[in-house]
Amino acid sequence: MTASLQAALDPSAIAVIGASENPDKIGGRPLLYLSRFGFRGEVWPVNPRRDEVQGRRTVPHLSALSRAPDLAIIAVPGEAAVAALDECAEIGVKVAIMMASGFGETADPEAKAAERAMVARARARGLRMIGPNSQGLANFGTGAVASFSSMFLEVEPQDGPVGIVSQSGAMSVVPYGLLRGRGIGVRHAHATGNDADVTVCELAAAVAADPGLRLLLLYLESIPDPHHLAQAAAIARDRGLPIVALKAGRTAAGQAAARSHTGALANEDRLVDAFLEQHGIWRAQDTTDLVAAAELYLKGWRPEGRRMVAISNSGATCVMAADAASTAGLDLAPLGDETQARLRAILPSFAATRNPVDITAALMTNSALFSQILPVIAEDPSADAFLVGVPVAGRAYAVDDFGRDTAAFAAATGKPVVIVAPQELVAAPFRSRGLPVFSGEGEAVRALHQFIAHHERIAAAGGRPPPPAPPPPSEAALRLLDEAESLALLARAGVPVVRHRRCRTADEAVAAAETIGGPVAVKGCSAEVAHKSELGLVHLGVSGEEAVRAAFEACRAGLAKAGHAPTGVIVAAMARGRRELVLGAHRDPFFGPVVVVGDGGTYVEAMPDVALLLPPFTQAEVRRALGRLRIAPLIAGVRGEAPWAIEPYLAAAVAVGELMTMEPRIASLDVNPMLVGTEPGDCLALDAVVFGDGLPSP
Repeated sequence: MTASLQAALDPSAIAVIGASENPDKIGGRPLLYLSRFGFRGEVWPVNPRRDEVQGRRTVPHLSALSRAPDLAIIAVPGEAAVAALDECAEIGVKVAIMMASGFGETADPEAKAAERAMVARARARGLRMIGPNSQGLANFGTGAVASFSSMFLEVEPQDGPVGIVSQSGAMSVVPYGLLRGRGIGVRHAHATGNDADVTVCELAAAVAADPGLRLLLLYLESIPDPHHLAQAAAIARDRGLPIVALKAGRTAAGQAAARSHTGALANEDRLVDAFLEQHGIWRAQDTTDLVAAAELYLKGWRPEGRRMVAISNSGATCVMAADAASTAGLDLAPLGDETQARLRAILPSFAATRNPVDITAALMTNSALFSQILPVIAEDPSADAFLVGVPVAGRAYAVDDFGRDTAAFAAATGKPVVIVAPQELVAAPFRSRGLPVFSGEGEAVRALHQFIAHHERIAAAGGRPPPPAPPPPSEAALRLLDEAESLALLARAGVPVVRHRRCRTADEAVAAAETIGGPVAVKGCSAEVAHKSELGLVHLGVSGEEAVRAAFEACRAGLAKAGHAPTGVIVAAMARGRRELVLGAHRDPFFGPVVVVGDGGTYVEAMPDVALLLPPFTQAEVRRALGRLRIAPLIAGVRGEAPWAIEPYLAAAVAVGELMTMEPRIASLDVNPMLVGTEPGDCLALDAVVFGDGLPSP
């Protein structure tokens, strides 16, 4: 599908339906831009009431054209826009941008239905649509600026290595303005609007293939088709193109606002985090964060580690840089002994040489200190990235030399360098030489951390295939497997389960208890009960024939009292371990299979400490996910306790992910508790519940 979008990004001919003489109207702005920004193809204004618009001859309707344009801009409202889209489909237009509003972004069910119907008609005839409610597309590489944004009049465009794809019109151009204000050229600035047909994810995949891009920025209010976004990420990884995404709607209030803005369905935010991380996409927190590290990405550096060296003529800058690095997770490793000795031979005796390196105010009387120490630090193998801070300088300082020497230092090391220089007088010599400049230590370190951590994420995601589109929801009724069926299903998938037996009679229960060896657990079993404890259907530590018979009858009576049909009684071994964990999974309508790992037991809903993973994933990824939870210190062992034998649990999580991928009839499963201990054999699923559609009856 993404190949068809090249007609929108690089069209040979564009028709403007509703073309206006007034360049400040929606139908006039694209005509102005196509002339001003060098579009080399044909432009055909469509206006039945004028013979000429902005110096171009018009046609009264599309059918009067000698051939179908690749791209049509629909700049008329309401029913006229719907009719224009149908006409585009009739004559063979490849892509249409519908700028009209009042469709799926509203709360009106009839408007939503009209949107779905017109998309279906267009797709049936091979027409792709961007919008409705779209501000338009802008490709400054080809001059195909099919947009009505006023930003391009306020901030002069310049083709460059950055692309922006957004569901929001404003957020397609706000980052553009911020980047242009920093002298960075932008090639793509696209707004998809309602995503009724072409989604922000699909357009991102098409833009990611542009060989001229070195950074792709996304603004998302929902992720309507994760498989296309995964495809975009795979294309970008193959090309070495970082993707930074601002996904709004982290909170319930934000999700409600997003629905009213674009009509988008909200995605569960933890799933969004898991998905973006899995595919090597960095998630920005706000608009400033979206563009904060742009210069770092565009330098082409490839970070090799997290060890940062801070260099400044201010002790305060050194301290604040150290605090910021510690908060961000960057390591201020000491410079090597030989490096420190060489620095002490250059700097005053009261200077700090360990890391941070404090040049002190001696820089005022000897500006050459910069050029003398930087080559020394460049040779130290314990540094992966650098922060150079010059908070204050003036007439007595050779600030141009500082910029020259630092640029030479960055070129010599090939490692990331950020500059902290709040004074424009000081910042200018660094910025003019292409170095990333920030006004404060915190923002510089956060950008550096993002850049380093993002490359780690991209490396971890390398080689991951894009997932298939989730299958449509099944119409079959969901059915609960009873505990015995659920445990059997998991055992076949490779999950270790407790020794157990389903028993139909009290005599079978007694025989099972004798075989398993007491004491045992006796539990009621029914395909109508997901939670047994509340009904008194769980009896633990049962010993002896009489007690087993009594527990069996109590389970049967409890099920009968609650009106549930029994499928037997489970007799299971009692197991001991260190901790009860949870292992669950469900099928998300957008992201497909989702696996839940983390702390379990009775209070898992009240005090959740879990992480989400999207298959396929590895045991190493499960381990990293557990490492971010509150229980992480317990896994390694505390206060002299032995560490948990967690490997069987990791393998079980991978097995559940594979099961959910291979068996689409499973809607959800819950293994709680799953016991872990200090020995591999301690890892056992003690109880399980599986829901499915179309699963076979017992």
